[in-house]
Amino acid sequence: MTATDTRTPRTAARTRAAAAALAATAAGADLGVKTWANTTLADGPVHLGLLDLRLAFNPGVAFSLGDTLPAWMVIAFTGAITVTIGVYAWRTAPQSRASAAALATILGGAAANLADRAADGQVTDYLHTGWWPTFNLADVFIVCGGLAAAALTWRRTGHNRDQTVAT
Repeated sequence: MTATDTRTPRTAARTRAAAAALAATAAGADLGVKTWANTTLADGPVHLGLLDLRLAFNPGVAFSLGDTLPAWMVIAFTGAITVTIGVYAWRTAPQSRASAAALATILGGAAANLADRAADGQVTDYLHTGWWPTFNLADVFIVCGGLAAAALTWRRTGHNRDQTVAT
């Protein structure tokens, strides 16, 4: 907690618990949908208009980067990043509930993709637009959490700059 933070240790613990629950819920939701996609979409895609449901597998990371690397290397690298995000989220959660939620969403998506990759060295994707690489719900969580974290940082930085100018 910062010197100006008035939150009690009890509030900080509740914020951490809520963030952990959100991360677990996001990971569980994605892994559940991936299980459904593996059984339902194996027979072929489902056309819904702008967004189709189509089963695909990605041995790499975003945009198939690293798809030629050994699976253990991709798992180790993404595992290290996921642990780093988890530690950072745990340490910063008491400072802001909104930031904790953004980081928890990123962590949940990263953990889901890591767990999926650990099983067979690839991530299950199922959301297909036709103009963008096929992706999954965990990817949506990671991107939306990242955008929220960036917006919160930008807002906080702008607020601090305004306070500095005013004094």
